[in-house]
Amino acid sequence: MTTTALTAPAPITAGNQEWLRLKAAATALQALQVKDGSVPDAEAHEAAAGHVEAITAAVTALAPSFPHDAKYLELLVTDFGRWAEGGFGVPDFLDSLQAFQPQQHRVNGLQHLVVFPMYTQNGSSSRLVEAVLIEVIWPEFIDGLETGEYSNKLFVPIRFLDFTPGYNTNSAVLFPETVAVRETPTFTWGAIFADREAARFRRVLRAAAEITSLQLPEDAAGLLEDQELTQETFVMWDLIHDRTHMRGDLPFDPFMIKQRMPFFLYSLEELRCDLTAFRESVKIEKDEDADPEARRHAKLVQYAVIFDRIFRFAITGTRVRNYDGLGGQLLFAWMHQHRVLHWTDSKLSIDWDEAAGVVVELGAKIEELYWRSIDRPKMAHWLAAYELISGTVTPNPASVWAKGPDALPLDGPPRGLTDQVLDDEFPLSMFYEALEKKMRPVIESTAGITGSSDTGTATGADTASGAPALNAG
Repeated sequence: MTTTALTAPAPITAGNQEWLRLKAAATALQALQVKDGSVPDAEAHEAAAGHVEAITAAVTALAPSFPHDAKYLELLVTDFGRWAEGGFGVPDFLDSLQAFQPQQHRVNGLQHLVVFPMYTQNGSSSRLVEAVLIEVIWPEFIDGLETGEYSNKLFVPIRFLDFTPGYNTNSAVLFPETVAVRETPTFTWGAIFADREAARFRRVLRAAAEITSLQLPEDAAGLLEDQELTQETFVMWDLIHDRTHMRGDLPFDPFMIKQRMPFFLYSLEELRCDLTAFRESVKIEKDEDADPEARRHAKLVQYAVIFDRIFRFAITGTRVRNYDGLGGQLLFAWMHQHRVLHWTDSKLSIDWDEAAGVVVELGAKIEELYWRSIDRPKMAHWLAAYELISGTVTPNPASVWAKGPDALPLDGPPRGLTDQVLDDEFPLSMFYEALEKKMRPVIESTAGITGSSDTGTATGADTASGAPALNAG
C-alpha cells in the first residue's frame, strides 16, 4: 500500500534560504559553462570554484531533510569537489548518479533534492549544472495498479517545487541519461513531471474547447477545475505508456531513438504506447471489480489521451520531423474519417458513445503492423508503416515516399530511404493550420508551467463573443 511522508523531516519549500542559495549559485555557474558542461575559461575558474563551494555547502546543510538520499548527496559533494580540483573539465557525476535511486522510495509526498550537470529534454541542450526540488506523486490507486497488472519498477511520477532555468522550459522529464558521466551506466529509473503535464493540458484544453466550440462532457470538464485530479490522471497514463515500450510484439529495439530511422516510425511507437494506455483504461473502467478510484481515473485517461493528442501534440513544436505532432494528426484524422469526430458549422463535436471503439481500433492497426513486421525485412516494415499512416493522413505533395516503392532507392542502404523523408512529410491540414494560429500563444505560454503556477486561464485565446472562434474553411 502507499504510505505518505508524514514521518519524514519537515518539507523544504521553495522559499528555504539554503535552497535559494543553492539555486542562485547553480544559476550563476551556468553562465560560466559551455555546452559540454566544462568551464574552459581559466579566468572564470575562481568564480566557478566559489559557486561550487556555495552549492556544496547548501547541499550539506539541506541533506538532513533527505535521509533517503544520504549516500547520493554525500557523493554529490564529492563529485563537485573532484570536478573543481580537476580544473572544471567535462564533468563526470557517475558516482553520485548511481547512488540516486528514487524508484526505491515511491512514497506520496516524499521530496528529493536533485543537482546534476545535465541537459533537459525539450529544454536546455547543454549539460549545465541544474538544481530541482521535487516531490513524489504516488496515490494509493496507482500503487494498486503498479503492484498488480501494470508493474513498472522504473517509473517515478513527480511534481515541481522549484528549479533552475533549464526547467523553466517545456521539459517535463528527469532522466538519468541526461547527466554528464564518464561512461553509460544501467539506467534504473525515469521520472516524469505529472504536474507540468497536467497544468499545460488544462490550459490548452480550456482554450481549444473555447476556440472550437467543443462541448466537454461533465467529467472531462472537471479536469479543467482540478489540478490534482488531472495530474493523477497523467500518472496513470504515464504508468501504462512507459511500460508499453518494452512489451508487445516488437519487431525492433523499442528504444528506436538510438537508431536512424524515418521519423514517422517514432510517431507510431509513441502513439502505440498512448493507445495501449487508452485501451487498458477502457478495460479498467468497465471492470466492476477494479478499485473505484482506478475506474474513475481510467475514464479520465481516455479523455486526456484524445484531447492532449489532438489539441497539443499535433500543433506543438516545429514542422521538422515532428513525430509527436504526426501522432496527433493521425489520431484526429482517424477519428474524423471514422465519423466519431465532426467539424461541422465551425464547431467540433465527438460521439463519445462510439469514440472509444474507434480509438482502440487504431491501436490494433498499429499492433498488427508490428506483429506482421516480425517477418518482414526492415525496409518492408518502413514501407508498410508509411502505407498505414498515409492511408489516413495526406502526405506532402512533394513527397518521394508518396509516389510509392518504385520511386525510392531500394537497392541501397536503408539510410537512403530515410534521406528521402521530407522534414514535413505530413503537413498540417487546413483545420490544423487555422487551429495552430489561434492556439500558438496559448501553447507558448505553457513553457515553465507547473501545477502551482497555472491560473487555468486560456492565455492568448482570442475568441469573439457570439461568433465562431475558428473557421478552417
